[in-house]
Amino acid sequence: MAQLGRLPDAESVVVVPTATGDDVVLASLPTREGWWTAFVRYHGCWMTPQGATSVSLVRAQFAPRPDDVLLATYPKCGTTWLKALSFAIANRSRHPVVGAGAGDHPLLTTHPQDLAPFIETPFRHLHPLAALDALPSPRLLSTHLPHQLLPPRAAELGCRIVYLCREPKDVVVSTWHFMNKVGNGFFLDLDEAFELFVDGCSLYGPIWDHCLGYWRKSKLAEFLRVPFTDDEVDAGVVEEVVRLCSFEKLSRLPVNSSGVVDRIGGRPMENSSFFRKAKVGDWKNSLTQEMAQKLDAVIAEKLKGSGLSF
Repeated sequence: MAQLGRLPDAESVVVVPTATGDDVVLASLPTREGWWTAFVRYHGCWMTPQGATSVSLVRAQFAPRPDDVLLATYPKCGTTWLKALSFAIANRSRHPVVGAGAGDHPLLTTHPQDLAPFIETPFRHLHPLAALDALPSPRLLSTHLPHQLLPPRAAELGCRIVYLCREPKDVVVSTWHFMNKVGNGFFLDLDEAFELFVDGCSLYGPIWDHCLGYWRKSKLAEFLRVPFTDDEVDAGVVEEVVRLCSFEKLSRLPVNSSGVVDRIGGRPMENSSFFRKAKVGDWKNSLTQEMAQKLDAVIAEKLKGSGLSF
């Protein structure tokens, strides 16, 4: 297991401008070997040094709007599907899913990851936030950030946040498959990946802090403010949205099953890598019972008394 250490000299000169105006030098942050590179612990959250720089800029510079909708997920918790479903629902007046125009729906020709852009990637010190500022309202945006690292004014303005989480044992297996697939020659043994995950060291982790942050802020609301009408229900719009956003439909579209796109900055990924059919309980095909019990015990301890369980 990797030990806490310091970033190499090449990274030590990077300065993170925080939302409060205080500068944090990356070399002063706790670090350890992550899944494919060194991770830093920034405000209690593990991420890459580039990620920390990008997040700090987002917190300082991103200008939220009251009608923004933010789709928040922990990595490998159904982000692609949530983007597709939310886009189809929120934009069905402009892009109908039944009748005239349904054959030209953006989901048929555009990867769901590109229909609700992340606020923290591509890395904002390389790709300025002006691209998000130029988007028309209402904006459908997404993030992997834990609640405590969201831009401070987002909550003040009443931005709607939809949070999707997933059973942790399935998450660690899905993350392991994904990182080994998109790592450009990188490979991490499952046992080592599991121990890092259980120790809280995973991208935007620990996962329990990520889930609890949103759980404690949750409330009931029609977040998207676009409820289906009786006429739409009678016309089968609900069923068609579900069909359009299904794994079977999206994964077979050429735009999702082929091609390579760099959505982060310096890390090209195949579009198909976002579509791995992982069923609930699929972890049983990868984890031993001992591993499952170990992770269950950690999650139960970390979520104790919160009312949240998996």
